[in-house]
Amino acid sequence: MGTTYAIANQKGGVGKTTTAVNVAACIAEAGYPTLLVDIDPQANATVGLGLAKDLEPSIYDVISGDATAEEALRPSDVDGLTVLPASPHLAGANMELPRIAGSENRLRDALEPIKDRFEFILLDCPPSLGPLTVNALVAADRVIVPVQTEYFALEGLAGLLDTLALIQRELNPRLTIAGMLLTMHDSRTRLARDVEREVREHFPSLVFDTVIPRNVRIGEAPSYGRPVIHHDPLCAGADAYFELAKEVAARA
Repeated sequence: MGTTYAIANQKGGVGKTTTAVNVAACIAEAGYPTLLVDIDPQANATVGLGLAKDLEPSIYDVISGDATAEEALRPSDVDGLTVLPASPHLAGANMELPRIAGSENRLRDALEPIKDRFEFILLDCPPSLGPLTVNALVAADRVIVPVQTEYFALEGLAGLLDTLALIQRELNPRLTIAGMLLTMHDSRTRLARDVEREVREHFPSLVFDTVIPRNVRIGEAPSYGRPVIHHDPLCAGADAYFELAKEVAARA
């Protein structure tokens, strides 16, 4: 049975989807059967891998019980990478799930029949700590926390860590933090260097060695429906995600 990772941070725009797409692609390219589950109603991970965001069935149908995970799986253009796509209908799950007893286990239970097919499963979470993210954290073995190297990115870390501790205590005792990932890093600025130093000082054993730089190619790639390693495999962003994938695999 493989390892399931949630890519989570309640703050938007820190690189969750970019990290989920590119780490999944790098791991799959290395020969590990990989599943990317898009549980963000924006469906950016789905579109970023060249799939339409109106596919049916989607993860919404799976969580709602109207389809199985097997029925919703879609192949991607990356060898070895399968996608369980999102759709805008997923936004309704934020209102529906709290009304259902035991709803925090819906995603975990839905993925259970297919887990043995994949070495790695990555869950791309929405930018909130709502019912969908809770479902992902209950289904996950480990969490990767992208942290943008800017001031406001630090402010939400304490709240996120408190939430992770609550999930560990009440719902998923096996959940651990795989690591914090510094993203959108511009080493030319003093602020970015200061934020990196502060995060590493506060969480010395949790921060990945790899740092994801600000890189135009990373930003361009989703508009072509492909990960950066296919868009420009020689750019700094592709190199960084390859190195990160090695770290993730080594910690699995």
